[in-house]
Amino acid sequence: MVTFGDVTSVVLLCGVLVSLQHGVVVAQDAAPESACMAGVVKRSAWGAAKSTNVTYQLKPVPTVIVHHTTGDRCMSAPGCRELVRNIQTYHQTQNGWSDIGYNFLIGSSFVYEGIGWHRAGAHLRGRNDKSIGVAFIGNYDLERPTARQLQLLNTLLQCGVELGELSDEYRLYGAMQLQSTNSPGKFLHAKLQEHDHWREDI
Repeated sequence: MVTFGDVTSVVLLCGVLVSLQHGVVVAQDAAPESACMAGVVKRSAWGAAKSTNVTYQLKPVPTVIVHHTTGDRCMSAPGCRELVRNIQTYHQTQNGWSDIGYNFLIGSSFVYEGIGWHRAGAHLRGRNDKSIGVAFIGNYDLERPTARQLQLLNTLLQCGVELGELSDEYRLYGAMQLQSTNSPGKFLHAKLQEHDHWREDI
């Protein structure tokens, strides 16, 4: 039997914070925990297939690794959703991975949830369990990232810190610093070096 007496209980009901004080129900405004993720296109919205396996990470994660997908750049929301689905299909059927390899992908106007926070991806061998992989859609050896895309990256990473998913002192790298690859492309990598969390040392 639950008795309230002098005990204060708090529950979240239908998005409203309800405080039970001395048996009296008091409704309070409550921002959802992931309010900063409101602009991210969720897996269900881009039509993700189910993951066949999930490996969780310990948080906060200390490292962010930026990639590019190569191939076409998507310029519309429907085009980006289709490209993200195609990338997932390739990763699952051709690479034999359990899901899309990236935690998040950045299109022309939106961030797309890959496997999301607190899950280990398959974006860079030997570092997946301690890093978040973010892929810019397109080939940034041939084209430059837009100011909008760079702001989307900043907002996403700030959100990760706010949610406790990323360390306050996370280190930001381009994939080419950690592996023999052209990713994330020379133009994007040059811009990453202007970021406060970019590190040259490994």
